[in-house]
Amino acid sequence: MTKRYAVVLAAGQGTRMKSKLYKVLHPVMGRPMVQHVVNQLKELRLESIVTVVGFGAEKVQEQLGNDSNYVIQEQQLGTGHAVVQTKEYLQGKEGTTIVVCGDTPLLTKETLEALLDHHDKEEAKVTVLTANAPNPSGYGRVIRNDKGDVERIVEHKDANPAELLISEINTGTYCFDNQQLFHALSQVSNNNSQGEYYLPDVIEILKQSNQKISAFQTENFDETLGVNDRVALSQAEKYMKKRINEMHMKNGVTIIDPDYTYIGPDVTIEQDVVIHPGCVINGDTMIKPDSVIGPHTEITDCKIGTATVIRQSVAINSEIGDRVQIGPYAHIRPEATIGDEVKIGNFVEIKKSKLQSNSKVSHLSYIGDAEVGKNVNIGCGTITVNYDGKKKHLTKIEDDAFIGCNSNLIAPVTVGKGAYVAAGSTINKNVPNDALSIARARQENKEEYVSKIKSQINKD
Repeated sequence: MTKRYAVVLAAGQGTRMKSKLYKVLHPVMGRPMVQHVVNQLKELRLESIVTVVGFGAEKVQEQLGNDSNYVIQEQQLGTGHAVVQTKEYLQGKEGTTIVVCGDTPLLTKETLEALLDHHDKEEAKVTVLTANAPNPSGYGRVIRNDKGDVERIVEHKDANPAELLISEINTGTYCFDNQQLFHALSQVSNNNSQGEYYLPDVIEILKQSNQKISAFQTENFDETLGVNDRVALSQAEKYMKKRINEMHMKNGVTIIDPDYTYIGPDVTIEQDVVIHPGCVINGDTMIKPDSVIGPHTEITDCKIGTATVIRQSVAINSEIGDRVQIGPYAHIRPEATIGDEVKIGNFVEIKKSKLQSNSKVSHLSYIGDAEVGKNVNIGCGTITVNYDGKKKHLTKIEDDAFIGCNSNLIAPVTVGKGAYVAAGSTINKNVPNDALSIARARQENKEEYVSKIKSQINKD
């Protein structure tokens, strides 16, 4: 099979984004645009990927890591000039080079594979990925002859009135015979309104030398969207969200209202999970079968077990077991481990703690830096006092313990197996197994005290 290479154009500053963040690093459904592009290219069995970087080069390299080789375009002198920078990796090699823009996050491996296959089948020297645009303004127009062959591509700013009426547009994605590409690039000039070296000019140069030019038209214009401003970014987000949600629904997930459900591209959801409206699920999250999420729940980088229910809550970077009940309005902070059949109720915050199976923290409590055993009941208003102003300390609550309401457990402290802590206690010493610990002031009632105070006030 012909060797295949890829070039990702990611050197432009993206001034229309009006952002401190480099354009191709703007996320679409939680993943930077350029990462979407490279991830799809990695599925094509390529010999190598070369990314052309410029503004924000270090941050792009940090994002992509070893997924790509890199060259720097010091001056942004056009797409043709950008491809020339890759010569140290590609010049002289036999095979096909696919050139993709780093701001086209919706392109799929299926479309790119079809483009490459069409290029090989036609034995073309250049194949352009085209689409019919409902509104072609701003795009280069594909000019065909009477036989339907591609004659040339005209940039929008250089097009005449007749050419501006053409709806078939250049998507900015191409396949080239690699040796012909670099031969033609040496002949590209910057004699145009922008004073830049346009990559599409390679088509005209190769046509003049009687090389075969082809085009592959995708049926899905939305997939070819290039993101140049915040409006296009929101459109890409919408299309990607729809694609991801439909994929999950086809795999057996119930999404009650897909228009108001946001699921990141790295999320794994198994069959018969139900997602209610208003949920945002991101990162490396995995949800096991029969769980119910939402409404209005945010989950990031979590492992969630079978038949667990999370309602109107936030969970981040944690592991949550089977048949767990969480919420409403709970906050599971990073590094929490929630065992099977645990109940975490409303206005409960769990931070860097482990709760074993069948334990309950039903409402209005903070459990931080704690190890909670099995079958523990933690009453309303309980706080593990973990921070002394300098260090965090561990609270241990062993199996079958019972913590009464409004208790403060001042770490480091251990409540032993089967022990009880009386409501309203402040515990700063270890509680032995099966003991009852009471740490509160003795109640004293002063009879008729209020009447005396009121009488004194009235005299004054």
